[in-house]
Amino acid sequence: MNKSQLIDAVALKSGMKKKEAELAVNAMTEAIVEAMKNGERVQLVGFGTFEVKSRDARTARNPKTGESIEVPASKHPAFSASKALKDQLN
Repeated sequence: MNKSQLIDAVALKSGMKKKEAELAVNAMTEAIVEAMKNGERVQLVGFGTFEVKSRDARTARNPKTGESIEVPASKHPAFSASKALKDQLN
C-alpha cells in the first residue's frame, strides 16, 4: 500500500472527502516526524511505537579492498509493533 492508497482507505473508512483524508494523513506523519526529531517516542496503543535509536561510531571494512573505514555515529528511526497488532497478523 502506498500513500495515495492509504489516503483512499482513510477516506473510505472515515467518510471523509479525499482531500480531508490527505490532510489528516499528512498531519499525522508530520506530527510523528516532529516528535521524533525532538527525541520523543510516539506510542499508538494497539498499533506500535515509533522512536529514534542511536548507532555508535565504528570501524568497518570495505569488502572489496579490505580497507578500514570509520563510520560516524548516527540516528535512525525504529518502529516496534504492539502485541495487539502482532496478534492480529498471526
